[in-house]
Amino acid sequence: MTTVLITGATAGIGAAFARKLAADGHDLVLVARNEERLHEQATDLHDRHGVEVEVLPADLAEDKGIESVEARLRDGTRPVHLLVNNAGFGNKGAYLEVSMADELRMLKVHCEAVLRLTSAAAEGMRERRRGAVINVASVAAFTPRGTYGASKSWVVQFTQGVARDLAGTGVRLMALCPGFVRTEFHQRAGMGTDNVPGWLWLDADKVVAAALRDLAHGKTLSVPDPRYKALTGLMRLAPRGAVSRASSTTGRKYGPK
Repeated sequence: MTTVLITGATAGIGAAFARKLAADGHDLVLVARNEERLHEQATDLHDRHGVEVEVLPADLAEDKGIESVEARLRDGTRPVHLLVNNAGFGNKGAYLEVSMADELRMLKVHCEAVLRLTSAAAEGMRERRRGAVINVASVAAFTPRGTYGASKSWVVQFTQGVARDLAGTGVRLMALCPGFVRTEFHQRAGMGTDNVPGWLWLDADKVVAAALRDLAHGKTLSVPDPRYKALTGLMRLAPRGAVSRASSTTGRKYGPK
């Protein structure tokens, strides 16, 4: 029996990870801001699958929230074997349309929290010579488009760099880069999605299943769908200027209105 800690666990990809891992018999530590929703989720997963589910209310945009999760990850008497850094959000609006406070909050959650929680988890995992971290990024990491894309690019570069540094220690790291996924993400950000073609949408449960397969195969980067694998491959090969222009056009066409 292993224990998995998931941030942003009550909705979207985080909730899909919780469902899948509970069904596979793993105990869980669920992290999110809404305590009531956490307890409802914990009760449901425990009743369905008979696993132990701990709740840890925390706002990862605040130092206090990050510190509480760091402390749990460093508790050697209750080791965490897999960390899923999934917490994240989007801001509606282009650069200078979004407040500086919201931009900094995004960097706090997407970058600082990922750095600190990965480090807290990896210390004990390296000592035990066993463990893994999945950092949820986005295909936006491969496009030069605003703070969101930049923060997710940092997640990918950080994760793959740390994976190389910890090679041979028994600790695995992987960045997960999905495309459009049917979750609450866009609704929470106030982003319209009616103009996004149906073929671009992914199912959260399928994303999670693909991610766990890729982790088991030792990959440090997971792009869970052939369509998005092809798109990201093209973005890596194309000239940077062309990618930037295409990203801007696509953002206006398929982004929030």
